[in-house]
Amino acid sequence: MVKDIPLGEVILRKYEKPYDSSKRELVRKVCLSLGLLQPGDSRDIIVDLVLVLEEARIQKVWLTSFQIRDKVEIMRKENSLEIKGLAESNIRRQLKRLRDAMLVDKQENKYRISEFATLSELFENKIERFLIPQTIERIKEYLKKLEGVK
Repeated sequence: MVKDIPLGEVILRKYEKPYDSSKRELVRKVCLSLGLLQPGDSRDIIVDLVLVLEEARIQKVWLTSFQIRDKVEIMRKENSLEIKGLAESNIRRQLKRLRDAMLVDKQENKYRISEFATLSELFENKIERFLIPQTIERIKEYLKKLEGVK
């Protein structure tokens, strides 16, 4: 039996224009827009991971998953958010999701936003210019193949 395992996946959502929002809310909308967070999901630890990695990007610092977890815990306490999802296995799973989305690099068990680039640069270069065109092209191949099937 053959399983349908995608080679890649793109989830994009459009929300209202970003008005007067906090940095955390902006990152939350980015995560929602890129499919890293599901609408209505209360488990939003990935938002804090991105915030921590974004701060490390500005300082050009690599962080271990333990350092990330500790910084996320502090951030969630400061924002009076539940301290759930901080298990080391969950932090590593979320970091893997960010790596799969081509937003985070890993080297010697340390992490950073890819190439210390801005998230907008990463979106433009890795998703908009690379992943989306390849995905659209493959869908077109299936559509053309379908036209020839009787």
